[in-house]
Amino acid sequence: MSRFRILLRQIWTIARRDFVATVFTPTFLIFLLAPVVMGSFGAIGGLGANAASKGAEAKTRIVAIVDPARSADVATIDQRLRRLYRQSEEAPPVLETVAPAADPAAQARALFDDTRVDVVAVLYGPLTTPQLLYTPTSLRSADYLALLAEDVARADRSGIAPLSTPTRTVISRTAPSLRGASASAFFAVFGLFFLTLLLAGQVVSGVAEERSNKVIEVLAAAVPLESVFFGKLLGTFGVAVLFLVFWGTLISQASMLMPANVAVGLAGLTPALGLPVFTALFFAYFTMAYMLLGAVFLGVGAQAASVREIQLLSLPITLIQVAMFGLGAVAVSKPDSWLSTFAAIFPLSSPYYMAGRAAQSDSLGIHLLALLWQALWVAIFIAVGVRAFRRGVLQSGSGTFRWKRRRAAHNAVDTAVS
Repeated sequence: MSRFRILLRQIWTIARRDFVATVFTPTFLIFLLAPVVMGSFGAIGGLGANAASKGAEAKTRIVAIVDPARSADVATIDQRLRRLYRQSEEAPPVLETVAPAADPAAQARALFDDTRVDVVAVLYGPLTTPQLLYTPTSLRSADYLALLAEDVARADRSGIAPLSTPTRTVISRTAPSLRGASASAFFAVFGLFFLTLLLAGQVVSGVAEERSNKVIEVLAAAVPLESVFFGKLLGTFGVAVLFLVFWGTLISQASMLMPANVAVGLAGLTPALGLPVFTALFFAYFTMAYMLLGAVFLGVGAQAASVREIQLLSLPITLIQVAMFGLGAVAVSKPDSWLSTFAAIFPLSSPYYMAGRAAQSDSLGIHLLALLWQALWVAIFIAVGVRAFRRGVLQSGSGTFRWKRRRAAHNAVDTAVS
């Protein structure tokens, strides 16, 4: 058997051992359903915040102090302007019209002290020269009242009835839009961040646990450390792929139950390379992002001797992932800047940025170079982690980057690892 085949067999044995040890346990089901738990807590918090927000919005008002004879015209123009707002969150607060008192200025100021409703802006005076009062955070509502007064004044000259009858026709784009490509780029970066944040951290706990109970030292005595590290990385990656397949299947089926407006919005997310090619590149960059972060975390986790040290490592590991997400997100918004060049070259941020670039640009050659560059750094990180473990933990000399193995141990690799 050739040396290369022996090496592959060792890596495969370690990867299979870690994959089986992780998947064939009851706790794996909890891990597999982790997004449901996270989504449930997020939904509960979101519903509570939404209920509180809706309750406040229901009592928020803008007021126009106008002559009762003009109230109908003001209401008609208000309804016409509100057609521009497709979402209720974007629309101004509900408009109320009030008849003027003897002193409209004092009346307008008194409305802000009403405890039954929350008045944020008030219009009074002639519609050609209106006076506007508003709270410090309600400039947009005041601008809306100014536009309302302008349109009512114009209606006095041309009449309240519409002067044109438009014909609307929906057009489907054949080429990806710039807005859709930019949105796809951001979602690609966020998707990689979410998946690596959820999945890559398990590498640290696994290798640290085996170091604490001396299992990894037994493995190191049976096969080269490089095979142990790379095998463990492939084993945990297999778990991540199983996770993706499970949830990808569910989401693909659930997409048929989405409301029509949500489906139309998702259809607007059109990557420049097309969905099939973009999906393949996204998976390739997820693989590289997982391998890069996993290789770093594998080397760091191998230095941890206890659960307490693993907990101390959790914060810097999370900060690294958040920093790479931030760098990638900013870089895709400035594709021709020095920051995008740095994000593409720096190994830990390169998968994030290049996944976003796949949504923005239809060039394929750069992606092959990026994947080769990232694969090179995976090998470098594994080699550095092996050397650090060999010198710091095993204390076995200089820890040179060599794939050492005696012929007798080659013949017993399956028995020793299993």
